[in-house]
Amino acid sequence: MLTLYEHPLSPYVQKVKIALREKGVPFQAMTPNAIGSGAAAGAFVEANPRAEVPALVDGQTRIFDSTVILEYIEDSWPSPAMLPASPAERARVRMIEDVMDTQFEAINWGLSEIHRFKRAEGALADALLARAAAQTAGFLAWLERALGDRLWFNGEAFGWGDLSVVPYLNGAVGFGNAPARGSPLSDWLERANARPSVAETAREAKASLASLAQVAQVIESGRFKREYRDHRLEWMIKSGGVEVVLKGLEKNNIRFSTDFR
Repeated sequence: MLTLYEHPLSPYVQKVKIALREKGVPFQAMTPNAIGSGAAAGAFVEANPRAEVPALVDGQTRIFDSTVILEYIEDSWPSPAMLPASPAERARVRMIEDVMDTQFEAINWGLSEIHRFKRAEGALADALLARAAAQTAGFLAWLERALGDRLWFNGEAFGWGDLSVVPYLNGAVGFGNAPARGSPLSDWLERANARPSVAETAREAKASLASLAQVAQVIESGRFKREYRDHRLEWMIKSGGVEVVLKGLEKNNIRFSTDFR
């Protein structure tokens, strides 16, 4: 059986879970020890030297990066297909995935830093939240255009384009940045969340929220370090949160990408 190293809240993990469940591929999910501390080791780091989730183990095959994992799943279990048939349509949904994985994810991640981990309070928090809401609104408008008159981002059937969007939109809804009620994007989200693969994955994510209150205390102590990498760091700085980064460096409770050993 496949082993998927995960954390249920990770949208990158959720993409992979939805794909496996859509294809009916059984897997066991494992949350690595010391995840997020910068001190992860063992079989998890052997599977992903970046010490990030998701990582997939299939016998002697070890794969990291959610997009690469999705490609492996599609190659290994081609039916039902998650990618559209034509090269142009495949490129279209892959571009949607890239935007969601990088720019949209960074906004939700920044909101987690503020709402759940209290990295900013008062006027700074208000300013960052306002920037996040405005930025999210722009991406929602872009997604509305990308969806167009299609039933699914993938086209006629649920697939890669949809599973690449739904975890992030559910995250945005959780922070109060939902698509306008009655809009095509809102209707799409309702359809996507009704799918068993998405509903089960979303339930697991919601159930894991209860543990975050303890994580916030551990972050303050420096024993848990949130990863400020690439687009996340860019978002925090360009949105006016350089103070958050500097305080995190001072307290030693942020980290960057792990060096390979």
